[in-house]
Amino acid sequence: MKARVLSRSATRFCGRRRPVWSRPRLHSLPAEASVACSSHKVAFRTLGCKVNQVDAETIAAALIGDGAVIAPQEDAEIVIVTTCTVTGEADHKARKAVRHAHALPQSPVVLVTGCLAAVDDGTLVSLGERVIVEADKSAVPARVAALLGEQTDASPHPTTRAGEGFHTRAFVKVEDGCDNFCEYCIVPYARGVPRSMALASVVSEVTALHESGAHEVVLTGINIGRYEDAGVRLPGLIEAVAATGIERIRLSSIEPEDVDAALLSAINAAPAFCEHLHIPLQSGSDRTLAEMGRRYDTATYATIVERAREAIPHLALSADVIVGFPGETEADAAETLALLERIGFAKLHVFRYSARAGTPAAARTDHVAPTTIAERAAAVRALGDRMRLAHLRTQVGRELEVLVVRPGEGVARDGSRVRFASSTTSPGELVAATATGIDEAGFTLTA
Repeated sequence: MKARVLSRSATRFCGRRRPVWSRPRLHSLPAEASVACSSHKVAFRTLGCKVNQVDAETIAAALIGDGAVIAPQEDAEIVIVTTCTVTGEADHKARKAVRHAHALPQSPVVLVTGCLAAVDDGTLVSLGERVIVEADKSAVPARVAALLGEQTDASPHPTTRAGEGFHTRAFVKVEDGCDNFCEYCIVPYARGVPRSMALASVVSEVTALHESGAHEVVLTGINIGRYEDAGVRLPGLIEAVAATGIERIRLSSIEPEDVDAALLSAINAAPAFCEHLHIPLQSGSDRTLAEMGRRYDTATYATIVERAREAIPHLALSADVIVGFPGETEADAAETLALLERIGFAKLHVFRYSARAGTPAAARTDHVAPTTIAERAAAVRALGDRMRLAHLRTQVGRELEVLVVRPGEGVARDGSRVRFASSTTSPGELVAATATGIDEAGFTLTA
């Protein structure tokens, strides 16, 4: 069936659609981004979560506003590495990225920021004589300007701007920080206590994105359920964002204890809210959940999911699962598999436990053998793949609203990827299309 266009990005300039983003999308910037004045070249290497991506894009927007050129690492005078420190493996990847940038033949300065920089004990600066650590992300533009011997007028929170490329989905950071202090997690130490963006600022950014042609925003944060501004909590934020007229709204992730009646009511009242929630599970064993310091048990989680599915028809549910937490037994692992299969998920994000120094879990003496962790992770991933295909099969034959994100490809409201048989669709269009089959190898619907 031919896709039926529901909406196109309305705002145009210079005879073509206005490119959409609140900040430069670093993964798709051309080697020589459009800039004014200066020829100083800066590169970015961003690791970790979506919040890190938004932080890096905010820095890039400020630098572009001052005339910097975003360039490949191989051409840059300064390489900015935004780090993650959620696990020991994340630390290893961050150090590897810093060493790689420092070893480039043009000898760039390597400016390290992000979560690892916030908790660094001096290890990062020891990786090279041109490595500089800046724990305060908002100070990075000024730090770059100082390194280049220039002054900057850059705001740490630049306003929405257009850039090269065309983007119809945007991540909008509404919260930062967490104080849950799960036993395995260093993030509360790296990010600090929860802090929320002003409601008016969020609405202004979403409005600007929508006016520029964006059809979808993903509200993101480290612990987004803790959002609060002048008494307005997350349900009120969703209501305010929906009132902008943006066609689609998502949350990046929401902790189980924050999926309450008020949130579900706000979602149900907002037709723009997409039928997808990512609710981290971490383990299907009550004993393991308690030792992780999680704030729910498996029965509570199952009840939350049941209520969410009652409130949101056709809900696609995804979750995080940590495999191999210290002390996890074969029985615990089996309970996790059983719970996952009983609840049913559209997608799983499976993480092999990796000890992060400085967390209580890392100090335990009952760590699971790496080979055992790998075997258990493979079993969970295999189950996740089967459930993902099962979910996609429920979509075949349905007419779906699909946001075209690149020629011939789009994203349905439940988060499923859709590939079109014809090339008549264009990026930025919101179309109705009937799913006719599944590309099982790519976990993609065809239409």
